[in-house]
Amino acid sequence: MTAQLHDVLPSWRDGAARDALLTFLEASTEVPEHERLACFDNDGTLWVERPDYVQLVFFVDALGRAVARDPDLRNRPEYAALLDRDAAAMGDLGLPRIAVALTELFEGVSPEVFTERVREFMARARHPALDRPLRTLVYQPMLELVDELRRRSFSVAIVTGGGTEFVRAVSEQLYGVPPEAVVGTLIEYDYAGGDRPALRRTTRVVGGANEGATKVVNIQTQLGRRPVMAAGNTDGDTEMLAWVGSGDGPTLSLLVDHDDAEREFAYSGQSVSLSGTEPVLDTARRLGWTVASIANDWDRVFPDG
Repeated sequence: MTAQLHDVLPSWRDGAARDALLTFLEASTEVPEHERLACFDNDGTLWVERPDYVQLVFFVDALGRAVARDPDLRNRPEYAALLDRDAAAMGDLGLPRIAVALTELFEGVSPEVFTERVREFMARARHPALDRPLRTLVYQPMLELVDELRRRSFSVAIVTGGGTEFVRAVSEQLYGVPPEAVVGTLIEYDYAGGDRPALRRTTRVVGGANEGATKVVNIQTQLGRRPVMAAGNTDGDTEMLAWVGSGDGPTLSLLVDHDDAEREFAYSGQSVSLSGTEPVLDTARRLGWTVASIANDWDRVFPDG
């Protein structure tokens, strides 16, 4: 290992995970620059996802404001279940029905207005358990990895199950990833023509949720290249990590294991939208992926501690 590599990834503790990352970074010089693509899941891989997804917190915040303007909205079962945090009712209603109801809160708005509302929310929102601004709850070790990849002429993309437009609103500020390099769950727009054409959000999803095999398909259709490195944290990332790991030449499939209840949260990598799959940690061990334990491999979790 070169002396230069001792200075990179300072928030990663010495161990098998850091060694695997450094080995891959050194070997990546063998990959032609135009093939150096790294894809990162977002929720639970680049920023915190517990106790609730950041995007869900945004929508619930918008729902509270909407109900303040129109109290009758509270009578709708989907909204009542969310506002009351009624897990049983939410389970009975089902995630797809609740998701559609939430997207209706922004039906008809332009992409620019939606982006403004996301950014306004992120500028003021705090995490209820960690008591920190949500925008600061990005993982410092992963930011260091992203920066190191860029120094080695990698293109970096975010491939998320979250809404494409939601992540695009903050991806450049938080990670330096431009909007066009975000692959997520797509909301369809309606086009209004005339002398001043406009786009308006709908509640229709293009091609389903960006989870599982859909991530692989969307990487190809939207980015047009097979990554040589990918990172995720749940079985919703299994197909993406397996696709990358089975490629030619130096590759890296990185799984973040949330096992640190003291500094963050401890939970399994079971996707809320998938079921009946092999536990992702078992898949990682069977296929030889690199597993990053937050408890053991990260010297610090967030940028300031």
